Amino acid sequence: MRKGKYIFNPETLNYDKVENSAGRLLMRVLAYFTGSVVLALMYGFIFMKLVDTPEEIALRNELAQMELQYTLLNRDLKLVERVLDDLQQTDDNLYRTIFEAEPVPVSLRNSGTGGVSRYDDLRGYNYSHLVIDTKMRIDRIKRRVAVQSRSFEELVNLAAEKEDMLRSVPAIQPISNRDLTRIASGRGMRIHPIYRVARFHEGIDFTAPTGTEIYATGDAVVKEVRRARTGYGNHIILDHGFGYETLYAHLSEFNVRRGQRVTRGEVIGFVGSTGTSTAPHLHYEVKLNGRNVDPAHYFFNDLTPDEYQRLIELAARSGRTFD
Repeated sequence: MRKGKYIFNPETLNYDKVENSAGRLLMRVLAYFTGSVVLALMYGFIFMKLVDTPEEIALRNELAQMELQYTLLNRDLKLVERVLDDLQQTDDNLYRTIFEAEPVPVSLRNSGTGGVSRYDDLRGYNYSHLVIDTKMRIDRIKRRVAVQSRSFEELVNLAAEKEDMLRSVPAIQPISNRDLTRIASGRGMRIHPIYRVARFHEGIDFTAPTGTEIYATGDAVVKEVRRARTGYGNHIILDHGFGYETLYAHLSEFNVRRGQRVTRGEVIGFVGSTGTSTAPHLHYEVKLNGRNVDPAHYFFNDLTPDEYQRLIELAARSGRTFD
């Protein structure tokens, strides 16, 4: 049996029994309930701060995966940009040179695709900068691809109109040189082998034994066949039309005559060491509109890209020439 509660009464000097009223019981219940709620909220707050929920763990993993995918995507975009850079350089420095067309303006290649306001709908999130930067990069690439595509379409039209030019432009090496071991000296300042002074060397020297076959580097008409004891020695000049001429110097023998039509790859003469020469070799020059240009830029028809790059490096090295 539950005992009652008593309190001391100083007036009567007795203990009076305390009767529990409904209001007092209600207050007690409310106090217990309030304390329980406060304690539950405290425990819940601490739990939420210190312990991740499964949903939070899943979201964190998803976010980490998203960041990884953005990193990989930007790496792939960087590779695409490198390929585009190579295409643009080849387009401007090779293809358009061949067709005597002006390079695509840099301002057109790098033109924008609209103001920053077009990305406003992507702002306001924790990782908006990742999304916006990637979207802007993709838009730039799309713009560059569109410009390059139009450029290639223009080149296709030029090619269709200039088939004769393609056959005539000097485009192969003048002697057999598949392993590229016969490049002796390219165009540029070189030490003259006889005068021992620096002089500008206008062509490329190919070392080869006397009698090695020499090929026409493009369809042409033989403009000049001349024998000489000094300078170029025995040499041939071909007129390819479209402003192009090629010169083949220090020959031992000729295989063509003046006025003759020749095709690319046809044997026109043989390597020698005539004229101002210190050893058997072929001195080869290319002229465009009366001005000498670097012959190394006109060996693109019979070489792979890697071989062409290596040839450019070999032709650019300094040293003495043979003439």
